[in-house]
Amino acid sequence: MKRRTKVAIGTALTASLLTGGAALAEGRGWWPGPKEVRVSLPEGQSNPAIATGVATGGEVAIYQSSGLGPTALNPSAPAGSPELYTDPALTQGATRVTVTEAQALVVLRNVKTNLEAAGLTLADVITMKCYLMKPPGVETADYAGWNRAYRQYFANIDLTSKEVVPVPMGTSAPQAPLVANKARPARATMEVASLAVKGWMVEVEVTAAYKAR
Repeated sequence: MKRRTKVAIGTALTASLLTGGAALAEGRGWWPGPKEVRVSLPEGQSNPAIATGVATGGEVAIYQSSGLGPTALNPSAPAGSPELYTDPALTQGATRVTVTEAQALVVLRNVKTNLEAAGLTLADVITMKCYLMKPPGVETADYAGWNRAYRQYFANIDLTSKEVVPVPMGTSAPQAPLVANKARPARATMEVASLAVKGWMVEVEVTAAYKAR
């Protein structure tokens, strides 16, 4: 069965994620080489947020993080409140940043730190799962706030022009992202009834691939 997709092919994760989509060679299909990472991207988009799928060869070394939540960095907020797990320094100068967005900024920074301890970077992430709780008094989880925070760390370099794309924080005008990163992992985001720590609104786990040796 033929599908119209664009893919990035590389012997290393960084090469595969930092290159624009390219058509698969005829007859090769989706089966990756032993040390290859292949990323399928939506057709016709120069700056898609996520991949539609990722394939890894059998010799690609994989790192799986635990679910990571935000750190309590706002001492002025009440104990156990969602606001406690935000970092005012990250959102300084921005307007109307939601609590989910503010927490997600902290979580993704924690993901960055976690990866660096394992010898990886955000550019090496190939899959991501995000778990969101809905804020008090709101009908559904704040997917828009999560997506704004996500773009601060992922998928913020145009694959065609190679230029960094300004991204908004809250209702502020778009500015340079916190981390410039071309990686577009395959991602799932879901609302959950509760998380492990009272006050958490966001938890994220990632899979990253080591570069081929």
